[in-house]
Amino acid sequence: MTLPPIPLDETINFLVGLLNTPSPTGDTAQATRYVQTAVADLPVTTTYTRKGGLMLMWPGDAGNPRALTAHVDTLGMMVRQIKGNGRLMLSQIGGYDWHSVETEGCTVVTHTGALVRGSILPTKASVHIYGNEARELKREAETVEVRLDARTGSKAETLALGIDVGDFVYIDPRVELTNGFIRSRHLDDKAGVAAIYGAILALHRAGLAPRYRLDALISNYEEVGHGAANGIPADVTELVTVDMAAAGGEQNSDEFTVGICAKDSNGPYHLGLRRRLEHIAADNAIPYRTDTYPYYGSDGESAWRAGADLAVALIGPGVDASHSYERMHSDSLEATIRLLVAYLLSD
Repeated sequence: MTLPPIPLDETINFLVGLLNTPSPTGDTAQATRYVQTAVADLPVTTTYTRKGGLMLMWPGDAGNPRALTAHVDTLGMMVRQIKGNGRLMLSQIGGYDWHSVETEGCTVVTHTGALVRGSILPTKASVHIYGNEARELKREAETVEVRLDARTGSKAETLALGIDVGDFVYIDPRVELTNGFIRSRHLDDKAGVAAIYGAILALHRAGLAPRYRLDALISNYEEVGHGAANGIPADVTELVTVDMAAAGGEQNSDEFTVGICAKDSNGPYHLGLRRRLEHIAADNAIPYRTDTYPYYGSDGESAWRAGADLAVALIGPGVDASHSYERMHSDSLEATIRLLVAYLLSD
């Protein structure tokens, strides 16, 4: 099979825009609109699920319809309490370590839509004031706070800014492109969304179409465990989840290939579909690495747990320092797009 050219630069531009569009779980409408606008001129129809996921459908042969899914929701925070000193106690959205967001910039979104900037800091941040207490302070919800960039030293003054319990807090992504690498928070899983976009664009530009009808769910609740629990049409026979391949440590995944997951913390994926993807990658000289992930789950398993009767596989670009300040190489994104294109064209 001769694969069409991959529009890598356009896909990276799409990804950068998506990374700069905040979308913590529960507040993803800006990001799904961004994706919907990006695919407006492509041969897919778009609809929304009732819980806010975006469905892309490319019509075609319904004999063996296939689905892709990637999640647009990311890690984030919500205001848990306004403290007496006017600073904010936080509640995490998604699973990450408090150390990974220390000193990061953030934005609080009020109920009126006003944006208030701040910084995420330990409650004892300065060694000049607290000495070893600052160094030894355990980072947890009770010892991390948002210092607002506003004149406030009391709960009343912070309330007067329009901030209240339940407001979302966006973590700065800090996107940077350097030497072929893409550094940013939230590559998990906006890189997966970009890979689906790049595959659809590549097929369209080449005048090609998927072998079978394609349904692609851009899910919005993966980070809390139920993103693809609904939304996949009942007649779909195969689901390829596109999420990051966790690179680093003793993992087999890296930042330059497409990862194919054999098993994660919830168990093995469908062996037949996994082997087929490995063979497709090998036949098309697509660099890949098969791996297992001990602390990882995906939307594909959400679909299975909800009762979906289909084969599920998991692939994705290799991402270093997942759930922290992440990084991947554009080669990995390109390999993921190529595998998706080859899979969609295959019998």
